[in-house]
Amino acid sequence: MSAPLRNGIARQAAKIRHWYLIHKWTSLICTAFLLLLCITGLPLIFHEEIDHALGDAPEPPAMAANTPFVNLDRVVAAGVAQYPGTVPQYLIFDHEEPRIAYVTVGETAAATDNHYSMIDRRTARVLHAPDDGNNVMDIIFRLHVDMFAGLPGELFLGLMGLLFVTALVSGVMVYTPFMRRLDFGTVRKNRNTRVKWLDLHNMLGIVTLCWAFVVGGTGVLNTLGVPILNLWQADQLAQMVAPYKDKPAPAKFASIQAAMNTAERAAPDMTPSFLAFPGTVYSSKHHYAVFMEGRTPLTSRLYKPALIDAETGDLTAMREMPWYAKALFISQPLHFGDYGGLAMKIIWTVLDIITIIVLASGVYLWLGKRRSALEQRLTELIGGAGSETAATVQA
Repeated sequence: MSAPLRNGIARQAAKIRHWYLIHKWTSLICTAFLLLLCITGLPLIFHEEIDHALGDAPEPPAMAANTPFVNLDRVVAAGVAQYPGTVPQYLIFDHEEPRIAYVTVGETAAATDNHYSMIDRRTARVLHAPDDGNNVMDIIFRLHVDMFAGLPGELFLGLMGLLFVTALVSGVMVYTPFMRRLDFGTVRKNRNTRVKWLDLHNMLGIVTLCWAFVVGGTGVLNTLGVPILNLWQADQLAQMVAPYKDKPAPAKFASIQAAMNTAERAAPDMTPSFLAFPGTVYSSKHHYAVFMEGRTPLTSRLYKPALIDAETGDLTAMREMPWYAKALFISQPLHFGDYGGLAMKIIWTVLDIITIIVLASGVYLWLGKRRSALEQRLTELIGGAGSETAATVQA
């Protein structure tokens, strides 16, 4: 073998060693938490169907198709009456089921320990008011989002997500040189069990690569929701409410229905997504904030908040959300696959299960050979990819 060829092989082997170590340690650190996220993510893909099955999202009673909606002030009052001693925080609309609205309340407007009620918009009747924290899907959601650790838990899972994305990149860098020498999807059945699992691990990892990048990347972005919201508050929201900086809090409040009508007139090509009451993180002490959204699947996550003076009911400001907030809101349906109906949910489920297999097989491969030398591991990876490269790795 000529010296230039030997040097080239040596450089390739050194590069593979480098990426292999990155892949190994980033994977080992994040795998347990990624398994938690993948396992809890499975039921969350079908959270609507599960809520219906468990009776946590009952269907509104049958009424005439043209039955009008009652005044939104009555809807909010019904939600507050369900939990005496609370104040309203949010009024949320369900565009898949427009007969329903959700009212969130708390001891104060800024309280994070809150309650919600499911209200029939035609009658202002409470259809469902769950016991807080006892819903199985709420428990699974909290495990998935922050492991019951609040913002530190969210940021920690975001770090695990970054390690996962790094493991994906390094895995591609390790596997790519050998994809050129082996047919895609090759599982060397004449080798031992560990090599078969190695080939399966590599193949399934490549099959799910794009999806894993999307879900991993959007997951990291979602963990930054609180910092992103804080940035929006300090930047654009502060500018929009600056004229009210030294004003006292409202002594009386304008009609919620009138505020909603004002926002709809200001953006006739959009539809309301939710209303934030004064004092919540999405508003100010002096305003109702009506978040309008587009009417198409592409624009349904592009919000435009309309600030309504909570005392007079007048529109005081309206502007689009900044790019970083748009990125956050658009990432949410991509993460859970809840923008393409049942077919998309099934695809997300299959890819999630495959990812669990990839993660579990990675742990198996490490446990099975944790005492073996790095060179032996790389030789197994290379397998029949080329005797010269394998010999150089072992050298």
